[in-house]
Amino acid sequence: MKVLKGWLIVTGFLMGTTLSGQDIAPLSVEKIMRDPNLWMGTSPAAIRWSEDSQVLYFNWNPDKNKVDSLYAYAVATRKITKVGWAEQKKLPDNGVYNRARTLKVYAKNGDLFLADCRNNTVQQLTNTVAAESQPVFSGDESQVVFIRDGNLFGMNLANGLNTQYTDFREGSKKEDLKGNKQEEWLRSDQLSLFEILKERKEKKDAGEVYTKLLKPERPREIYLGEKKVQHLRISPDLGYVTYSLVQTPKTGKTAIVPNYVTDSGFTENLTTRTKVGAPPGSYEFWVYDRGKDTTRKVPVANVPGIYEQPDYLRDYPERDTARKQKEREVYFTGPFYSPGGKHAVVVVRSQDNKDRWIMALQLSDLSLTLLDRQRDEAWIGGPGTGGAMSGGNLGWIREELLYYQSEESGYSHLYTVELTTGKKTALTSGKFEVQQAWLSNDKQHFYLITNEVHPGEQHFYKMPVTGGPPVRLTTQEGAHEVTLSPDESKVAIRYSNSNTPWELFVAPNTPQLTLTRVTESVTEEFRSYPWRKPKVVTIPASDGASVYARVYEPVRSNGKAVIFVHGAGYLQNAHKWWSQYFREYMFHNLLADKGYTVLDMDFRASSGYGRDWRTGIYRHMGGKDLSDNVDGARWLVENYRINPDRIGIYGGSYGGFITLMAQFTAPGIFAAGAALRPVTDWSAYNHPYTANILNEPATDSLAYRRSSPIYHAAGLKGKLLICHGMIDVNVHFQDVVRLAQRLIELGKDNWELAVYPLEDHGFTEASSWTDEYKRILKLFEEM
Repeated sequence: MKVLKGWLIVTGFLMGTTLSGQDIAPLSVEKIMRDPNLWMGTSPAAIRWSEDSQVLYFNWNPDKNKVDSLYAYAVATRKITKVGWAEQKKLPDNGVYNRARTLKVYAKNGDLFLADCRNNTVQQLTNTVAAESQPVFSGDESQVVFIRDGNLFGMNLANGLNTQYTDFREGSKKEDLKGNKQEEWLRSDQLSLFEILKERKEKKDAGEVYTKLLKPERPREIYLGEKKVQHLRISPDLGYVTYSLVQTPKTGKTAIVPNYVTDSGFTENLTTRTKVGAPPGSYEFWVYDRGKDTTRKVPVANVPGIYEQPDYLRDYPERDTARKQKEREVYFTGPFYSPGGKHAVVVVRSQDNKDRWIMALQLSDLSLTLLDRQRDEAWIGGPGTGGAMSGGNLGWIREELLYYQSEESGYSHLYTVELTTGKKTALTSGKFEVQQAWLSNDKQHFYLITNEVHPGEQHFYKMPVTGGPPVRLTTQEGAHEVTLSPDESKVAIRYSNSNTPWELFVAPNTPQLTLTRVTESVTEEFRSYPWRKPKVVTIPASDGASVYARVYEPVRSNGKAVIFVHGAGYLQNAHKWWSQYFREYMFHNLLADKGYTVLDMDFRASSGYGRDWRTGIYRHMGGKDLSDNVDGARWLVENYRINPDRIGIYGGSYGGFITLMAQFTAPGIFAAGAALRPVTDWSAYNHPYTANILNEPATDSLAYRRSSPIYHAAGLKGKLLICHGMIDVNVHFQDVVRLAQRLIELGKDNWELAVYPLEDHGFTEASSWTDEYKRILKLFEEM
């Protein structure tokens, strides 16, 4: 069989050999894994435009250096040049534009800068030891408002005057004797007995009043006690400051990860995170009225559904009854002010992540008016909906019209709501996801990235703000990552398909995009091998659903099959663009060359398929996500004549978890499994990822018992390989140590554990990757 030189490199990486050949220089496994650009090339990344829209900047590494460098592409000349350090320091960072988009303010290295977009010049506004951050323009654009040392300041752009708008202080204000009755009585008695003391007090009080009248106006002193202040924002008219007060929990242990192989020769502990269900912090949302010099907490008692408890508590009736009348803890994000400053909108999210409210906030009286409520008995999620401390994709089309994204229909779509009437309008609809949406500069159009054509493709669209069918602007099969120039005259697109890594293109922003290629990143070695385009298929699941999957077909089958399970749970890999799992992609090509049929499924909980797919694992991880993979194994037997006794399964992180559940709870389906850095007990994983899906261990122990592999280890039948880094700060090494002890006590002898003392969750060392894949290949070759 003829083997091309590109494949020799990949085979060498997998088999742990040193490569040499007539047309390529010798490359060790260590070099290949440490510097992938030696054999594959480095795709351009971090795409951004110059302020005048004439130059495109991106990170790249065509010279095969140890780190990427910044490059510039001049649109007019089509020339690429490397950007030196001196020039890089002068380049603006991301920031906030004024309404005319002629000025942009931004923070860089702890100082403030003002870019004039008309002539591509930059003015430095601060040069201080203290770090300035989060600059914005005031409503009249005469000032730049920013944060320094945990307080809000304003800088007048005309004269440079700095004004402090808040005065937050740690601890508590020293109280006088008021409140102690005995000491108050003694003070009053002293003043009534001695005239001189009384006269002195009166003179002192009068002097303080006079001094106060002469003293310059200063912001109110706000003492935080044991709390921390976050999310400082000021209204466009500078009249109100909103902020969150956060009380960190006093209980709750932080997990320790021991690091055994260190420079010091001693074991050193890495402090990592708490575990799911640890006591959360409490959050309060406050408004400081600068005119009235008052601070008030925004009440949530009248938020619709604030007392509603999740349905799962019906399985625990005694707990459900006890909690019915308690306000749920919430987070506030915002306010988001309308262009003219008339309206303020906040996003309120329940701490259990089952409710998201978009509400108008009246700053003068703290009243909240509901604009949209999204409730999900599983958890709020999907593209554009934001996380716990994020408002998601939300903004203003005009003074009275707000846009936002929601999964209300079952798929993430774009909506508007009128502030005055409360009327909601769906701008997009259908069984697809709006994965990104942003407003044009003139606020007449939306630009969209959706998967309407196919769940495994991402295309670029333009749509009027009034809605209507979006106009598709890209045509090539695969995915398109789009960066518009500041003046929106040009578009930069990072494009890839399933067997071609990401490359950079530019085009005029016109209805028919004519792409000009900017980069050529892959090496000759990479191009010399005919990389497969995996076939994207749908597989019928046992409950009637259709599961999208990739299939790598061999030229001549050996009767064996391998199923790969992607990580993260909420991630997509059965698509038509270049996979982030490039090592696995190469491994699957190698397996196919050796006669294996390889299946890579977007099982239940994968991203890209809407709300029901996303939440299909609620309260039972290792349920439908596992049964989809089991159905995939049966489909392989029926459609590819695979020997049912010679099917393997493997994956990392979430994929490692599914591999364990497959070996423990689906006996006879998989002859062998490789669980890489797997979660073995969900009660040991983090918050909020796990709490979204399984709630909390103390309140929903049933969900954790049926979802955690360690409780099902007695069912192990086929061969099992476990690989785990010992300094993994994501899925802790403790997970597999506990599972190993369980397997020992159960008397199981069909498993092995490979440990990697210097590896975190994602491996970095060539020797580790090589060792791991040699073990995985050996496992499947022997089944």
